[in-house]
Amino acid sequence: MAPITDQIVDELKSLVNKLESRVVELENKLHGGSGVGSASANPADTMRMILMGPPGAGKGTQAPKIKEKYCVCHLATGDMLRAQVAKKTPLGREAKKIMDQGGLVSDEIVVNMIKHELEENSECKNGFILDGFPRTVAQAERLDEMLKSKQQTLMHAIELQIDDGLLVSRITGRLVHPASGRSYHKIFNPPKETMKDDVTGEPLVQRSDDNADALKKRLVTYHEQTSPVVGYYQKTGIWKPVDASQEPGQVWKSLLTCFDSKTAIGGNTGSLLNKLGMKN
Repeated sequence: MAPITDQIVDELKSLVNKLESRVVELENKLHGGSGVGSASANPADTMRMILMGPPGAGKGTQAPKIKEKYCVCHLATGDMLRAQVAKKTPLGREAKKIMDQGGLVSDEIVVNMIKHELEENSECKNGFILDGFPRTVAQAERLDEMLKSKQQTLMHAIELQIDDGLLVSRITGRLVHPASGRSYHKIFNPPKETMKDDVTGEPLVQRSDDNADALKKRLVTYHEQTSPVVGYYQKTGIWKPVDASQEPGQVWKSLLTCFDSKTAIGGNTGSLLNKLGMKN
């Protein structure tokens, strides 16, 4: 008999989560319900979260793993905005007009884009990871209002914390797969094949603003904007810090601890994994 590894256990847990999600969906259809706003023991139901952290903290590394494990969508607001503009949707045309005039896209437009994705993107039916939004308390309040209108609440506000000094060496070697948002590092997290995405084999790029001078300016802006947002979510009780200076595998374990803790607090203890005496 082959030895049982942590990877095999994680894969089995992910499969169980997906099966539970599918069972809940089929039960709702059987009983004539849409499943929207319904309470269930499905772990994915609790995965409505924002992921905060400075440039280079590892959001691009961790978000795809969260997405895969919990079967949720990853909404990076910058990518969403560019996609809406490229598709020439009504929201995209409105945003482009503002940007062409040198203005900032309003919170209302961004929140409406998020709402559109939650309603139209099938990947979002089990929840979402928001990356790059909210960046101000006003945006956080607008997001809460939008979710409340859908009878939902944000469950996690995770902040990846790392010393600014460590970020310079990290970000100057960062490589990105534009289509998926997956990120790598030339030294700390290199792709299997030089300058190619591990999953698709497509080329990786280095962002033009991934240099020391640009990073320092971005960090000043980030800290000025993020501190009040952190305070906002600390008051709601859903904020949790994660030490992002650890190697990626350890950061992932820390994230899972945050999610397991919140699931227990939320009272969603009736999943199959819990009945088997296992944590998600």
